[in-house]
Amino acid sequence: MTPFLAFIGGLGWPEILVIGLVVLLVFGPRRLPEIAESFGASIKKFRKATRDVQDEVKREIDTAPKDEQKKEE
Repeated sequence: MTPFLAFIGGLGWPEILVIGLVVLLVFGPRRLPEIAESFGASIKKFRKATRDVQDEVKREIDTAPKDEQKKEE
């Protein structure tokens, strides 16, 4: 299962299709590309923020032993 679809859990294709049809009826076909673009941009920002946090944690972990060695000396 792809990480993107992991949050869907127990939903099958019929449920996803019904949700898609409801969204189509509520927002209309003209707004769907705009909504999809916004959703994609949000996912991209979230992934970047997650990657930045992971990099920061890795940096802190890598520098922690060096800082401890300097304190011991």
